Amino acid sequence: MKTGCVVVAAGRGKRAGLTYNKVFYPLAGRSVLSRTLDALSYSGEIDDIVLVLNRDDFDLYKETVLREGENALIRAIVPGGETRRDSVFNGLMALPQDTDIVLVHDAARPFVTREIIHGVIRDAQNYGSGVISTAVTDTVKRVGEGGAAIETLDRSALRTVQTPQGFDYQKLLHAHRTHPADAGATDDAYLYEKVWGSVHLTNAQGASRNCKLTTPEDFIMAEERLTPRFRTGTGYDVHRLVPGRKLILCGVEVPYEKGLLGHSDADVAVHALMDALLGAAALGDIGKLFPDKDPAYENISSLLLLKRVMEKLRLAGYQAENCDITVVCQAPKLAPYIDEMRRILAETMELSLDAVSVKATTTERLGFEGEGLGISAQSAVLIRRNQ
Repeated sequence: MKTGCVVVAAGRGKRAGLTYNKVFYPLAGRSVLSRTLDALSYSGEIDDIVLVLNRDDFDLYKETVLREGENALIRAIVPGGETRRDSVFNGLMALPQDTDIVLVHDAARPFVTREIIHGVIRDAQNYGSGVISTAVTDTVKRVGEGGAAIETLDRSALRTVQTPQGFDYQKLLHAHRTHPADAGATDDAYLYEKVWGSVHLTNAQGASRNCKLTTPEDFIMAEERLTPRFRTGTGYDVHRLVPGRKLILCGVEVPYEKGLLGHSDADVAVHALMDALLGAAALGDIGKLFPDKDPAYENISSLLLLKRVMEKLRLAGYQAENCDITVVCQAPKLAPYIDEMRRILAETMELSLDAVSVKATTTERLGFEGEGLGISAQSAVLIRRNQ
């Protein structure tokens, strides 16, 4: 069985508030069109794709291909017509004539899933048509003159339909050729109905998320869907132990004969934590944020710097979920101070106590930590993007 797909991308971006075709909008770094073509290809069930574009967009498409690569399944790129129906017909004519099943899909629906594509193709094989649909969940009223509601419809008998819409290729081609051009067809399912009878509605997982990007709000929500909500980061820091300095770890002064050398209070654990937070949000590192040549940071408490990092994180749209710190030193013993360290960090970061972990370990006298020359710390964090 040979399956083709006509991808209709000949619209404009007026309702989206754009001055160009919305399918070229860079959605989380990749165009809407490329994301849609990727989704169709990854299904593994389509042999040929015909892309329908405005003639004015051909150069923009070439630029997109140079930047993002061309989809290997594209067989032809054809110009759109005066109406959506004309555009689809141009696409149908460009498919191989031995195509068995054809899908028609809006390029502005990049969230189509493999399950949807499989279900539509299966139903098109079994019934001659397969149109992805979703149940109506809102109350629907028929409106009369002046905006008055005159009837409440039975939503259990109503469905909204989307694309892809799948059909027997020859039957859909016949419907396009024979049905009157001025009949006001809203989609290919309408044409098929008028010529061949009712279409089969397909139920598939993910249909409710297979939205069409139309308004500016649609693009904002799509961007949020594609941007990972949770991100992780790791941090690592080392400071030398020297006489004449206080030993500050996680904001707690630990009694010891030596302290850590550094421009600030040299709290190696908090430094590792800050780098982990900044790294998770791709905001640089503490060396960039708080240069060790800047006198403003001389002997400053690392907890104050941590508060600034937390504010920077908040302004970037993130909040910390939890953190884990491991302090590596041979001496002194840190177990008596761990609870206080956790409490101070939780208070500074505005986290619950159970979201803050501090551990200490030795290296069995191996390495610079084991020889008492310095202390290192590692940290891992989870941050969440605010909706």
